[in-house]
Amino acid sequence: MSVLVVGATGSLGGRIARALLERGEAVRALVREGKTFDDPRAEVVSGDLKDPESLRKACAGVETVVTTANGIAGIGEDNVETVDRHGNRNLIDAAAAEGVNHFVFTSVLGADPSHFVPFIAAKGETEEYLKASGMSWTIIQPDPFMEIWLPNVMGNALAGGSVTLVGEGKQRHSLVAMDDVVAYEVVGATNHAAKNRTIQVGGEPVSWRDVISVYERVFGREIEVNTVAIGEPVPGMPDFVRELMTSLEFYESPLDMTEASRTFGVPVTSLEDFVRGLAAA
Repeated sequence: MSVLVVGATGSLGGRIARALLERGEAVRALVREGKTFDDPRAEVVSGDLKDPESLRKACAGVETVVTTANGIAGIGEDNVETVDRHGNRNLIDAAAAEGVNHFVFTSVLGADPSHFVPFIAAKGETEEYLKASGMSWTIIQPDPFMEIWLPNVMGNALAGGSVTLVGEGKQRHSLVAMDDVVAYEVVGATNHAAKNRTIQVGGEPVSWRDVISVYERVFGREIEVNTVAIGEPVPGMPDFVRELMTSLEFYESPLDMTEASRTFGVPVTSLEDFVRGLAAA
């Protein structure tokens, strides 16, 4: 099977591309000008979500598209509007025009076109657009990644500093290890049972207070916790992280992964196992 991976130069996309290569799949990696994907087993093509013609060329001859690309960090011309809204539509249109059979879209848990966070709203819009494209699809909806959120929220604690939470930090969410998401992305690309299915992916349900307790237990020291009111700035925290942390205070997202794990053979990485891995590293 031939698979185009969009976002292969990113952490998640790169892991997905290599996981597919390990399975023996033919992988084409889309990279922007000036970047590369450093695995010689993959075919590397140049393109950009903002350039529809480059996407047509990248999609030509492939059976499946997997995309993880996003503009959440808002760097230069790559932002939620250009990438997550218009760029994803460009990619879906290109894939459909080139006869791609299946499209795997990396969304986010809680995606909804009416969401007050623009990134999450754009994900919801793209999900609806993909479902109407005529291609078969798999939508992967992960809860927040431990690899991204723990360093942003808990980074100071590793150096003996304090932790700042938005709100009280008592809402429970199923923080997920990136390797678990990679496994479900591969399932989405290769397993017929995942076609036309939205798969929510998470770990064990925990609050930020639970996370702090695990860090204290693993690293053997108490951690000072500060809080700021919703809407207040957090010193040293990127705006997009603060926005998403704020959104997490308005709901809970505990996931029961028992059925999905059994169906697709993907075990859940626990928070404590993940943090102990950080400590060992």
